[in-house]
Amino acid sequence: MKLQTILELPQCRVLVKGDPSREISRIFCCDLLSIAMGKAPSDGVWVTVMGNKNTLAVASLTDTACIVLAEGVSLDEDTLAKAEEEGIAILATDLPIFDIALEIHEAGDL
Repeated sequence: MKLQTILELPQCRVLVKGDPSREISRIFCCDLLSIAMGKAPSDGVWVTVMGNKNTLAVASLTDTACIVLAEGVSLDEDTLAKAEEEGIAILATDLPIFDIALEIHEAGDL
């Protein structure tokens, strides 16, 4: 699936577009940065409620394609600017983690 598919989900607000043509390998749900650092898949979509600059650092380290912030969480403007610079897509939704992960799965058949 291409990132563009996720960017078009009506339940999500695009905060940083990233590269819409980037291939997505799988969905990863986790709220512990230490676990995400070792297990987040390259080219994956990371669904989390961890809305801070450390989330972006872990995404950059693991080559995560997209972060989806669930439950109404967002990031500050400086962190969003850094995500833009690094090419990491950031989306936000009010849905719970499981619900948005399921929506992404069904949209892309991952």
